[in-house]
Amino acid sequence: MAKKDTIRVRQVKSGIGYSKSQRATLVGLGIRRMNQVVELEDTPSVRGMVNKVSHLVRIESGE
Repeated sequence: MAKKDTIRVRQVKSGIGYSKSQRATLVGLGIRRMNQVVELEDTPSVRGMVNKVSHLVRIESGE
């Protein structure tokens, strides 16, 4: 069985002061607090969410 590609996303900046939809996107990604790292499946929908809040998160190496 092939291993699915994943990306690791870390929140590096607070969502305070940004729009409600951007804060909701962080929650949708599963991020709850600063410097938290979540490992997500690399899909177009997840990439779109990351791009929406790219100023608040950093993509780290997957695996």
